[in-house]
Amino acid sequence: MRLKTSLLKEPKHILYFLNLIKHKELVSCVGWTTADELYSCSDDHQIMKWNLLTSETTRIVKLPDDIYPIDLHWFPRSIGGKKQSHAESFVLTSSDGKFHLISRSGRVEKSVEAHCGAVLAGRWNYEGTALVTVGEDGQVKIWSKSGMLRSTLAQQGTPVYSVAWGPDSEKVLYTSGKHLIIKPLQPNAKVLQWKAHDGLILKTDWNSVNDLILSAGEDCKYKVWDSYGRLLYSSQPHEYPITSVAWAVDGELFAVGSFHTLRLCDKTGWSYALEKPNTGSIFNIAWSIDGTQLAGACGNGHVIFAHVVEQRWEWKNFEITLIKRRTMEVHNVINDAVDLLEFRDRVIKASLNYGHLVVSTSLQCYVFSTKNWNTPLIFDLKEGTVSLILQAERHFLLVDGGGLYLYSYEGRLISSPKFPGMRTDILNAQTVSLSNDTLAVKDKADEK
Repeated sequence: MRLKTSLLKEPKHILYFLNLIKHKELVSCVGWTTADELYSCSDDHQIMKWNLLTSETTRIVKLPDDIYPIDLHWFPRSIGGKKQSHAESFVLTSSDGKFHLISRSGRVEKSVEAHCGAVLAGRWNYEGTALVTVGEDGQVKIWSKSGMLRSTLAQQGTPVYSVAWGPDSEKVLYTSGKHLIIKPLQPNAKVLQWKAHDGLILKTDWNSVNDLILSAGEDCKYKVWDSYGRLLYSSQPHEYPITSVAWAVDGELFAVGSFHTLRLCDKTGWSYALEKPNTGSIFNIAWSIDGTQLAGACGNGHVIFAHVVEQRWEWKNFEITLIKRRTMEVHNVINDAVDLLEFRDRVIKASLNYGHLVVSTSLQCYVFSTKNWNTPLIFDLKEGTVSLILQAERHFLLVDGGGLYLYSYEGRLISSPKFPGMRTDILNAQTVSLSNDTLAVKDKADEK
């Protein structure tokens, strides 16, 4: 597996002094609205929209000159079972001690005085019912979705640089100097704190699917932890401080950003690919909703895009590689025959088992038989964010943001089971299992 990166020749975030001198301004944060649309914010006070299908970049809004953006996070898309096709608003934290609730069109709906000094990070919880902010004043604060202060969760003596919600939105993970701290929202519950790095911790991320924690520090290392604070992986020291880490949504991969460096890793910490793009430091990494690509906010005014290519699937004598975003190569190792499979849209998920290859793109699902690669069965998908494909001998399961769908290999929908409190965004191969006559799903709300 590797990353295919792309950068424009000239950065879009530029400040002109007296309309003459161009000055590249660092991009501080990026966030995806759909799988093909990204917003970026920079020290030039502009918010830009990037459309990857048309390769257009448009300015959404120019913020006032005293607002230097630091972090942005889109409001979650699936709230109370209702799904919007794209995120409608985001929170932007800034250096003036405020956070701003901004609509998709760029209108500032509300600005809230939150911290003394810069607001260094802001994150919605998974349900969209609460927002956490952290600041230079060392405070961790919980807000309602309309921006009313609910509680001050913690007060540190040092700035808090990064924050993340636990998978159930009942705990918050934040940095404190060289330490990581997990604090539950309910009062008097036990706080977990451990020394994680030998230098200041700059970024942290907690994945809701695999329950693992990433941390990145000025000691030039990135590390993987479980939610009890046990170290699972520690990298070798890099040349420069690690300035960003981010999990892909499904928790299988994560990305690491540093000065002129972008790395793709397996969830165990093992490195698949190392790119050395001309970016300056990468301050923020965001994965697209479908997990096929990521964007990075770069210190030299650029936004870098990277696609995950060369994924591989194996079954019996077949080896299948995703060689481009829309092309797979099938290799039969017995007779060395090679087939190319071309798709109309980009491939998001695939699974190879029981004599069938099931591929979901952003709009359709393709079912190939290993006996015949020329005529797949094709049907349209309701929404293109398939997060999991499970196969059994007689049928297969697709999981997307809307639900679970069981299909026969002839493409007939067998059933679409539902249960109360179902959250499909956290279902994965560990919590869902399929046999020829049974589908088993682990209930997150009741572990018994």
